[in-house]
Parts: sequence; structure tokens; C-alpha cells
Amino acid sequence: MNRLPVEVIGNILSHLRAARDVVIASTTCKKWREACLKHLHMLSFNSDDWPVFRDLTTSRLEILITQTVFQTKGLQGLSILMDGVDEFSASAVIAWLMYTRETLRCLFYNVRTTPNVNILDICARQKLELLVLAHNSINGVDPNYQRFTFLKSLSLSYVSISSLDLNLLLAACPHIQSLGLVSPEIAITDAQVTVELTSQTLKKVYIEAISLDKFTLEADNLVKLHLKDCALELFELIGKGTLKHFKMDDVSILHLDILDPMDDLETIDVNNFTIIWSKFYQIISKSCKLKRLRLWNVVFDDDVDFVDLESIALCFPELNYLALSYELRDELKEGVLHYCLQGSSLMKNVTVLDLGWSVLDEHFSDWVGCLLERCGNLKKITIHGVVSESKTHVECHMLASFTSSIVRLMRQYIHVDVHFVYE
Repeated sequence: MNRLPVEVIGNILSHLRAARDVVIASTTCKKWREACLKHLHMLSFNSDDWPVFRDLTTSRLEILITQTVFQTKGLQGLSILMDGVDEFSASAVIAWLMYTRETLRCLFYNVRTTPNVNILDICARQKLELLVLAHNSINGVDPNYQRFTFLKSLSLSYVSISSLDLNLLLAACPHIQSLGLVSPEIAITDAQVTVELTSQTLKKVYIEAISLDKFTLEADNLVKLHLKDCALELFELIGKGTLKHFKMDDVSILHLDILDPMDDLETIDVNNFTIIWSKFYQIISKSCKLKRLRLWNVVFDDDVDFVDLESIALCFPELNYLALSYELRDELKEGVLHYCLQGSSLMKNVTVLDLGWSVLDEHFSDWVGCLLERCGNLKKITIHGVVSESKTHVECHMLASFTSSIVRLMRQYIHVDVHFVYE
């Protein structure tokens, strides 16, 4: 170990990240102490890493962080995540950031201060590439002065910001590729709560826990879009056909307008969503390169709507993964076999199936059989089910009948690997 160059030791200490571990390791010998002082690249103060952080007074914490940060030179990554800790003084936080800002590439910042610290003013016009900001407020963005030329990834969680400032902040990041928004507090400027974002460079967007009247996203180079726990009256996506991965979890959208050609789409993952299948299918029907399709706990808003397996087989010839949950209304269950058997197109490239139910009935095993017939090259099938703790006699009989039916069915497909996952 003594033969290791001091720069290598600095890299080793940087991978420890947690400030407490780094300080302890630096006491090993004089060489390690030198590596900590001159060649440490990453330092993290996280209240979850060491519970004692929460027991210390704020002033004592400020002293510890100040001493540790000021003993380093050339930090490239700084993480200060203080959940459950009282507010820090703004002067201490400003001192940490001013000392490190010229060399910082990554900043993870979740600190409550009095008064609020303007991160944009301090870190703008530097070499920051990644900014993760939480429990803060952003006001009066000036894209000419507060410019982040090198920033590629921006994440805002529980941040108070207006729609205008959010769009101006994107404009201040000419090379941004990734944007994450988690439960932002959008300042209301008129009767409608709307957000309109425009970026020519964004490739990945993650949006969680947002409730708005209208959300418009214009991104010419968007590749991946993920919406989670959102309630939107209107969501509008404008692009140039670059989107490849589209995911929605627990989302409520009254009007979904996608003005982006979906020709290159490869993945669709929809979970806990109410939609009119015919309209959704119209949006995705030209995605001939689609490889993964997941429609789970999807409720159709039309009384006679159902997933048209024939259309899926015809429009998505490259599909290799398909996941569907059994969500037919009671009045449609008698016709389920008719719809499943309608048409004869096969899904030759599907090798993995995920199928599930929330309420088991006598038609489920027949529905599984319909899908198995279409997937001639299937290698693996996983069946997901919900089984209540207090089962009635009817439910027990239904589960036993289903088990027997599946055993008989899978004897015809001995080459397929079968798995069961029950909740």
C-alpha cells in the first residue's frame, strides 16, 4: 500500500464518498492524509450515512463541514444532503460553495437555510455538469447572467419555481440532456396552472408528482420520457420523432396529445392509467420498431374497449416482450375468447410474456392460452396474481381450477419456462 502513488490513494478515498469514512481513512498515515488534502475528488455529507448528524447542533454541524471542506483542494463532487436537520446559516453554506465552485463538476444540494441561498448566482458561469437541488426556491432567473454552459443533468425536487423561471433555467443550460422534476411547487401566475418547457438538447425527462392544468414539452431530441404520479388535464409533447422510451406510472391525463412522430419508439410501459385504447393505439400504431410493450392495470375509458391483440401483432412485428394484465369489465368477459382469437397473426419475436390478474375468473386461463398460441417462439412466461389473505370458498375453488388449467395448458409448451408471482 505504501507504494501506491498519492493520486491513486486520492481516487480510493473519493470512492468512499462519505465524509466520516474519508476522515477516518485519512488518519491511516501521513501519505493518506496528504491524499485527502490534495487529491480528494468527491465528498459527501449525508444525514442518512451517519445518524449522529441529526443529534448534533446546527452550529456544530456547520463547523464540522467547514473544517472538512476547507482542508481539501480541487473537489469535483460535493454532496450535502441534510434531511431532518434544522436550518443552516446562509453564510456557512455560501462559504462552502464559494470555496469549491471553481472545480465542482457535480453538486447534490438539499439544505434548508435562513435566508434562502441562491445556488444559481453562486454556481453559474462555472464548470458544473450535474446539479441536484432539493427543498429550495428559485426566483428571477436571468439566462444571460446565470448561465450553465457545461451543465448536462438537472434535477429539482420540492423546489419552488415559476413556469417562466423553469423555462428560462433550461434556456440557461445550452447543453442540458437530462431533466428531473419531482413535486415542484409551481408558482401560479394566472387562473390556469400551466408549464411550457422548450429545449433543443434534452434527451431524458423524468416528471413525478406534478398536478397541472396543462403541461407542454417541446424537445426535438427527446429519447426517454417517464411520467409518474402526475395529474394533468392536458399533456402535450412536441418533438421530431426521436422518442424511444415512453413510460407512465400512476398517471391521470384527461387529454394526451403527442405531436411527436412515434416511428422510432422501442419501449412503451404504462401502469395504472385510464385511457381510451383506440386513441392510444392511434398514437403508437406507427411504432413499427417497438420491442417492449407493457400495459399493466390499464383501465379503458370506453365501455366496449379492449386490447386488440391482432392489431398488436400486425403493427409491432419486432416486439419481443409483452406484458398485459387481465382487466376486462364483467359485461365483456363472456366475449374475451372471441376477441383473443379474432385474426390469426402471430407474434413471432415475442420471447417473454408477463401476464397478470387483479380479480381471477374462469376465463383467465383461456386468455393465457390465446396469447401462448400467438407466441410460437416464447421462452419464458411469468404469471402475476393477487391473492387475498381471507379467501372465500369460491376464491379457493377458482384458484385451484386455474392451477389445474395452467398445468394442463403448459404441458403443450414444455419448452417454455413458467414462473408465478403472487401478491
